[in-house]
Amino acid sequence: MRFVPVKTQAQQTMLSLHRARAGLVKSRTALANQIRGLLGEFGIVLPQGIRLLGQRAIEALSSRGSEHGEPFRALIQMLVEHLRELGNKVAELEGRIRAIHRTDAPGQLLETIPGIGPLTASALAASIGDVRAFRSGRELAAWLGLVPRQHSSGGTPRLLGISKRGDTALRTLLIHGARAVIRMAATRPEMADSWLMKLCRRRHKNIAAVALAAKNARTAWAMLIRGQAYQASHVPARPSTTN
Repeated sequence: MRFVPVKTQAQQTMLSLHRARAGLVKSRTALANQIRGLLGEFGIVLPQGIRLLGQRAIEALSSRGSEHGEPFRALIQMLVEHLRELGNKVAELEGRIRAIHRTDAPGQLLETIPGIGPLTASALAASIGDVRAFRSGRELAAWLGLVPRQHSSGGTPRLLGISKRGDTALRTLLIHGARAVIRMAATRPEMADSWLMKLCRRRHKNIAAVALAAKNARTAWAMLIRGQAYQASHVPARPSTTN
């Protein structure tokens, strides 16, 4: 097992902000599900999505007058207010993350990769630390849990699902970013013959998203090793002898 070197204070601060944000997002999601569940018991079903959930919940209750009683209306109002507070705290932490990210050269470099925005780039740069701790892009992808597990049965090797090692939140950010790229590529005719769209036609889109996330991790390693911005042409698995 390859261990990542000790983080700098700046990297530790960035990772702390990301962990705090992930915790708040998890709490916000749980609260949103609770609100949906409570409303569902009274036959009120709201569209998916958190952004407008609070507003829709209040509007749904208001449209029914006093049908559900004041105690229940007060309960939903209290939970909705808490949901908004969590959303504000998430936004505040994201603002702090973006402010630090704007001054971080490795993070800015990684943000040039399609599918990697400021949140993912900042988390990835801070998590990697010294990229020289990884001998190849594949090793970084494996550390992130983005490579298939291997199992041998009767002398025949089989590829299973991804190993899911490493930081779950970071891996999730990378995969979500990859899904966004797939959705965008599906709307662009010039992308029809790309390896990504061909893979999507052969395999499930979730598999394609993981494959793209792993490719982005390998690309990130090569970029950090060379200190070069993203190039769509070709990213080798190992550094050249001139670097």
